[in-house]
Amino acid sequence: MFGYRVPAPDEAMLISGGRRGLGGAPFRVVTGHGKFVLPIFRKTRFLTLSMCESEVTETCVTRQGIALHVRAVIAFKVGNDHESIINAGQRFLSDQDQMSVLTGRIFAGHLRAIIGSMTVEEIVTERQKLAAEVLDTSKIEMAKIGLIVDSLQIQSIDDGDVGYIEAMSAPHKAAIQRQAQIAQAQATQASVEAEQVAARNQAEYARQTAVVRAEYSAEVDRAQARAAQAGPLAQAHAQQEVLDAQTELALRQAKLRQQQLVAEIVKPAEAEAERIRVLAAADAQRMKIQAEAAASYDRVALDRMLIDQLPQIVKEAAGGLAGANVNVLNGADGLGEIAAGLVSQGLTILDSVRQNLNGQDSSDGRRPAESSGNGNGLLQLHSRKDGKADDGPVDVE
Repeated sequence: MFGYRVPAPDEAMLISGGRRGLGGAPFRVVTGHGKFVLPIFRKTRFLTLSMCESEVTETCVTRQGIALHVRAVIAFKVGNDHESIINAGQRFLSDQDQMSVLTGRIFAGHLRAIIGSMTVEEIVTERQKLAAEVLDTSKIEMAKIGLIVDSLQIQSIDDGDVGYIEAMSAPHKAAIQRQAQIAQAQATQASVEAEQVAARNQAEYARQTAVVRAEYSAEVDRAQARAAQAGPLAQAHAQQEVLDAQTELALRQAKLRQQQLVAEIVKPAEAEAERIRVLAAADAQRMKIQAEAAASYDRVALDRMLIDQLPQIVKEAAGGLAGANVNVLNGADGLGEIAAGLVSQGLTILDSVRQNLNGQDSSDGRRPAESSGNGNGLLQLHSRKDGKADDGPVDVE
């Protein structure tokens, strides 16, 4: 629209030619919205509110008298409030590039002042502290010209050919180099160990692979061998089973034949032996009985013969006494006693004959041919008149 002006978001529109602005400023400040401006009667100018940059390169002397080349960068802008815009507009509206030049100069002065109160070690090790102090000391001056500082960065500090900073950093460099060497050695050792571990792992893997391959090959060989031996083994097992069956059959046939032989030969032989033994025992018993009977018959026959001949023996004995010199001391009684003695002598002779027969039967089986006596027909008789035997012998010839 004709006469209607709108500032950009990063600009402040300054309208002059009409009423004065806030605080008696020669212009009115418009930001963030448009404004109708009468042409010819009003004049409009724009002040940038965007960020600006100023670089400072300054040689500063420390408290130790060592010159340092310091390079810093300042980021600043016009403040957003109307007062800052008015202050900056009155100073830089016609030449806004002067804001960077003036800001650099202001900060260069404050930087020299603050570095002059510090040592090199403090400056090098405490850059943030240096920047903070520079900002604090320059804040008031910057506010007077309507500018605010967003940041201050100390980019480099150099002592030129003095070598102070380098000497100061030498122990640290040595320590760092030592640590770097140690770290490098440790890294190398770790790398070597890692390589050795990798080599061992590879060797172990190769060994395990070879073992597995060998086991697999051996298993395949065994399987092939078993497969190749399966037919002969099966045939051998079959033959073995046949042989076992034949052996079992032969054993059963042998056992059956043995039982048949026992039934056909042994049992009949045992029965025949038992029959023969029984017959032999019966024959022996019969012969024993017959021998005993024969022996008993011979004794009875001998006894009968002796008994039958006893009268003759007595008669012969009496006949022998007829011509003998016999003294009869007791008359008829004495003769009776003599007769009784003869009978007693005959019985004694009979018993003696029996005993001799038994003895000869047991020794040579021959029957006795003669009786025992004194050998000369001596018969001793003792008699007394009172019927008792006399002390003197009576001889019979």
